[in-house]
Amino acid sequence: MTPAQAATRAGTAAELAARAHNIRRNVVRMATGKGEGYVGQGLDAAEILAALFCSELRLGTGRDDDRFILSPGHYSIALWAAMAEAVMLDAGLLDSYGADGSDIIMSTHRGAVAGVELTGGSLAHGLPVAAGMAIGNALAGRPGRIATFVSDGELQEGSQWEAIMFAGHRRLSALLMVLDVNRTQADGPLVIEHEPLVEKLRAFGWWCDDVDGNDVSAILAGLDAARADERPKALVCRTRLANGVPLLMQRDRAHFVRVGDDEWQTVADQLEEGR
Repeated sequence: MTPAQAATRAGTAAELAARAHNIRRNVVRMATGKGEGYVGQGLDAAEILAALFCSELRLGTGRDDDRFILSPGHYSIALWAAMAEAVMLDAGLLDSYGADGSDIIMSTHRGAVAGVELTGGSLAHGLPVAAGMAIGNALAGRPGRIATFVSDGELQEGSQWEAIMFAGHRRLSALLMVLDVNRTQADGPLVIEHEPLVEKLRAFGWWCDDVDGNDVSAILAGLDAARADERPKALVCRTRLANGVPLLMQRDRAHFVRVGDDEWQTVADQLEEGR
């Protein structure tokens, strides 16, 4: 990398770090006053989605554009915040998050919002769907990539490993899986150990590496390294649930976090203090 390229990349990383902070602000904005929600996931995925939506992916409606699949639908609070930051969604709609009649809901619904291609809820469907879309693109000669965001808890579903095996066998080079590894499930730590993830995915014929998922520079470097490989790609992003807000990070059960009316100002303050 030349000095000029390094300077450009550093500038991009700084810009995306600022965008990730805006995503977190929007997550807190959407959740404030609602008492509970998947705030932890929205805070932990901010850097990943900033890198994907504001830098890496070419998302739109064209035949050759990239496409994005959110597998764990309960991460929708992060998706709405990222789409607003990328000007794919009217930011004014975020205030209706979770309200009756709103399309900005707690779990994604296909067709409700432009760009959402999978109905969330049941886990582990995103990667099989993305693999099918990738082979469809290959058969049709379309160059666009298929990116899917997957949570590590979903790896306990057999459908994930069937899709991983299929994609490796067919060498679906247009398929990118970004895996959020925060090692939590609904009631605490993972039930079944899934490490060593990188070695397992490589054994199935994937390009794979792992990075700090709360470090934009590391994510960008991982995406850069993946891009030229002819195999399906998996970037294992190791994150911290509720990252940036110590009050929530210290909760024993931050998967579906409950926040008291008197705590939201502390959440907002801690978010800004940790910037």
